[in-house]
Amino acid sequence: MPSAETAASDRPASSQPAAAPNAPLAPARQADIPGWFFRLDQEAFRHLLSAQSEAGLTGDILELGSYLGRSAVLLGDHLRPGERLTVCDLFDSAAGDADNDAEMTMSYRASLTRRGFEANYLAFHPELPTIVQAPTSVLADGRIPAGSCRFVHVDASHLYEHVSGDIEVARRALAENGLVVLDDYRSEHTPGVSAAVWQAVFTGGLRPVLLTPMKFYGTWGDPEPVREALLARDWPAEGFTVDEDVIAGRRVLRLNNAVRPAAARSGSRRLLLELLPPAATRAVRRGLRALRERRGARPGGTVAPR
Repeated sequence: MPSAETAASDRPASSQPAAAPNAPLAPARQADIPGWFFRLDQEAFRHLLSAQSEAGLTGDILELGSYLGRSAVLLGDHLRPGERLTVCDLFDSAAGDADNDAEMTMSYRASLTRRGFEANYLAFHPELPTIVQAPTSVLADGRIPAGSCRFVHVDASHLYEHVSGDIEVARRALAENGLVVLDDYRSEHTPGVSAAVWQAVFTGGLRPVLLTPMKFYGTWGDPEPVREALLARDWPAEGFTVDEDVIAGRRVLRLNNAVRPAAARSGSRRLLLELLPPAATRAVRRGLRALRERRGARPGGTVAPR
């Protein structure tokens, strides 16, 4: 039965959170849970988890870094009888080291609470997963049995040393053909993740299977069954693109959102641009381009959260 472990609480392992004044409001839809787990990766998770079940691959699911539960709720959807979901996150606890604590304060501290995660998860599932409220490094103590997991999602610290440790935890936890998914492997603000991921590929035997703009999917087992399962789906019909690359002699798929064609200009706008003097036309186009850039820009000076 799922339970709750805590590094900072004496709550019994089998207890459920009691109602409390000012408790977080339960979301009506999974999409209402705050987070940065978007449709592209949601579909990849659903497809790969379902393919594992259809192939008879059993095992637990592990998530390192859960934020407010958007991905954990989806992972819980795919648990089968006898399988367990474990999530490990600091939530509102202290990080324990200065660099990690600084990252938490910058990106998550104001919004991330365990109560929020629990309320979100229980809005869609009857009981909580096993919760380890602590730095993900505690999982190196062997509490996750070796080879017990079929799927591990790593989305915790962005610091190289921490990510390297999380990848090692995932490697030991995964069954022979289990999958690991690593977030933020290519973001500009997370070079430590990139370094740890590609080090695992080139020196640690991790085989890439699928790349999306946000996540790296890989295995220490045989990548071909995963590749075949991915190619069995008609992704373009659902608004995605599928491409193939070769990395160090190994084929890897890339999944992305299809680019929508630019909207055709209206006849009146096109006529106006044609009638204006060239200098005025250039000024109008510069103004329109600046307006589009302002609308599409992200707030400056922020670190994109996990």
